[in-house]
Amino acid sequence: MFNFFTTITEREAKNLSPVTLAFVGDAVYSLYVREKLVLSSDFSTGTLQKLTSNEVSAHGQNALLERLMPLFDEEEIAVFKRGRNAKKPTRSKNATVAEYNNSTGFEAVLGYLYLTGKYERIDELLNFKDNL
Repeated sequence: MFNFFTTITEREAKNLSPVTLAFVGDAVYSLYVREKLVLSSDFSTGTLQKLTSNEVSAHGQNALLERLMPLFDEEEIAVFKRGRNAKKPTRSKNATVAEYNNSTGFEAVLGYLYLTGKYERIDELLNFKDNL
């Protein structure tokens, strides 16, 4: 049986493919951005979609990553590097290779933190972003 918010051990998370971690991290970041926009504005869904797309794009994530990297601990840096350097099954149409690789690394960190139940750390990083 599956329960929402199921967590796994750090060891189990480290054994997952970094692209799999990024798959989860993409959803985590997208939900964060969507929830923040919905709760802080009264935009139409079309406008919400455009605003979300700008933030969750590889270009947007790369810009955010440059500000958050100094906050990463050793473990997060290692996960980031695994995600950044992983062989990816797809290519970005609207971002440079470096932006796409960095965004995959960022998403891998969020996926790792989420799956290991480190929700407060996700809040800490993403709320820091909003206070810049």
